[in-house]
Amino acid sequence: MVIPTVRSGVQQSSNIDRRPRFASQRTGHFVESVIREMSRLAIQHGAVNLAQGFPDFPAPASIKQAAIEAIDADINQYSVTWGAKPLRDAIARKYQDSYQLPINPDREITVTCGATEAMIATLLATTNPGDEVIVFEPFYENYFPDTQLCGATRKLVTLHAPDWSFDPDELRRAFSAKTKAIILNTPNNPTGRVFTLEELTTIAELCQEFDTLAITDEIYEHILYDGLQHIPLLSLPGMRERTVLINSMSKTYSVTGWRVGWTIAAPDLTESIRKVHDFLTVGAASPLQQAGVHALASSNEYYAELSTHYGERRDLILDILSSAGFKPLKPQGAYYVMAEIKDFRFENDRAFARHLVEKVGVSCVPGSSFFETPGVGDQWVRFCFCKKIETLEAARERLQKWVA
Repeated sequence: MVIPTVRSGVQQSSNIDRRPRFASQRTGHFVESVIREMSRLAIQHGAVNLAQGFPDFPAPASIKQAAIEAIDADINQYSVTWGAKPLRDAIARKYQDSYQLPINPDREITVTCGATEAMIATLLATTNPGDEVIVFEPFYENYFPDTQLCGATRKLVTLHAPDWSFDPDELRRAFSAKTKAIILNTPNNPTGRVFTLEELTTIAELCQEFDTLAITDEIYEHILYDGLQHIPLLSLPGMRERTVLINSMSKTYSVTGWRVGWTIAAPDLTESIRKVHDFLTVGAASPLQQAGVHALASSNEYYAELSTHYGERRDLILDILSSAGFKPLKPQGAYYVMAEIKDFRFENDRAFARHLVEKVGVSCVPGSSFFETPGVGDQWVRFCFCKKIETLEAARERLQKWVA
């Protein structure tokens, strides 16, 4: 698959500037999200969509009912821009109950339009052009345009297959006096890596040594396997004042289209984030915030069942892919599988993904969309398994016909 790129920079007399006439330089290298493109192609070709990470099964009935009741109760106008008070209180209770983290709902929580807005609002609020931001590679594709919109420079640190761990020495070399922030996603998309206490401690110590901010994307916190536990970096010694924790309702409660997320940060950081958030989106949907109060009161049994639910699908997708000739790596968390495709002998991941969606009827994401380093991800693809069992079995049937 060929994804077109657009050249940026000042027009030269001998070259034609291919940017749209009124496009800014900061967007010159932007292309359509590869994940959402593959989802669109899945619809176009009638393929089983294992590309974009949204469930194809219903959200919990009680959460949907809470949203209906909020609309019927006329909770349909603007909430306080940084989040309705009942939802901020519910978020604070959840972090106290789950992690023994005392959070001030009035001064340390900002409700946003999903984790996506939370990330860009945080980066816009805390970084300046020329600042360096450390990003682990492979990374969720939004981190590239987010840093570019802020004028920040990315410093990449490799997560090494097959266990997707990082080299502490390589991480240390990435830090410098220019390092403003590090972005950490755990459990990780696309690899499924759950960072250990030892790894988190290494990151925390470097952040303190170099006076660096940590921005943690924790939206898969409750999707964990094999008895692993999620540890918020914010809970480690010395990190309370230098961490912005980002989360949302999307993945835990199967409501990816509701776009209700939040940040948790010290009051000075929160004040800056709220200023940006206010002018980006004003606020998240009021009735869905009210439904979030109900969702965040879910029992421990709900979260345990969530991991069991996805654990069954993880084992199923690993079997499906292995039987079809892929070399998948077993994720520790989240609901994605990275699979190596060298044995299929395609030119690259994009050509493979295009063939799979058009000729086989199964959609995946080219691995290179999670890498900035050229050529590194071109023999990987990512599948998501947050789907009904029958959806995954339909993918098995199509893949088996293809390999046969």
